[in-house]
Amino acid sequence: MSESAYYLPLGENRYQPTVHTRGPWTPDAQHFGPPSSLLARALEALPRPRESQLARVTVEILGPAPLTELSVTSRVERPGRSVELLVAELGAGGRVVARAAAWRVISTDTTEVANLASGGWPKPEDCAVLSWPKSWVDGYLGSVEWRSVSGGLVEPGPAAVWGRQQVALVDGEEPTPLQRLFAVADSGNGASNFLDAREWWYINSELTVHLQRPPEGEWIGLDAATTVGPGGIGTAASTLRDLEGPVGFGAQALMVRPR
Repeated sequence: MSESAYYLPLGENRYQPTVHTRGPWTPDAQHFGPPSSLLARALEALPRPRESQLARVTVEILGPAPLTELSVTSRVERPGRSVELLVAELGAGGRVVARAAAWRVISTDTTEVANLASGGWPKPEDCAVLSWPKSWVDGYLGSVEWRSVSGGLVEPGPAAVWGRQQVALVDGEEPTPLQRLFAVADSGNGASNFLDAREWWYINSELTVHLQRPPEGEWIGLDAATTVGPGGIGTAASTLRDLEGPVGFGAQALMVRPR
């Protein structure tokens, strides 16, 4: 297995996951950051008849993503002059394990009315290096450089962190900033956890990202908090950013129950 990528290309839109995709819950399934990023890559690759950008992407997790060969397909589900619906699917063993639906919106100059904040966070190099709890399975977690802005990965409660993907998404390719964002966005529930992972499941069944502008650069910021209701349902909500400031929001629906 490659030491420098999440996936090895096998040709014909097929990919072999490496150990870097392995998730924290079990060594037999992937963390859904890399699969979400692979789906985002497929959405990015769809032809654009005019200048446009992704406004919302929802990744529905239909089952565990195994560390075996995957296939990726994508299509324009609903063409449009101003708004298009895109779909990408991730398959393993003859079944679909994840599906991404995205709205792609025509680009317009709205600079004069834009109200996104800028700055506000310390630079990653000025923040302490973070490590995930030793009880969690390594793989994906060690493939990202994590830096603390506030809170911590071993401290319960909300957390603000920088993350920089240290391996390629697909071997031989430089990941785009959007691919880097999706590789980190699925970590909101882990960064902001307040439950002991040895005693509780708090696994997400989906990831939804709303974007106000495309991200830039290698570092992705995640300002996350988890809320849990009385009936086994939780939500991890995140503000996503790059070095210039916020770029959008992420949310994950969580299944919460004792292990």
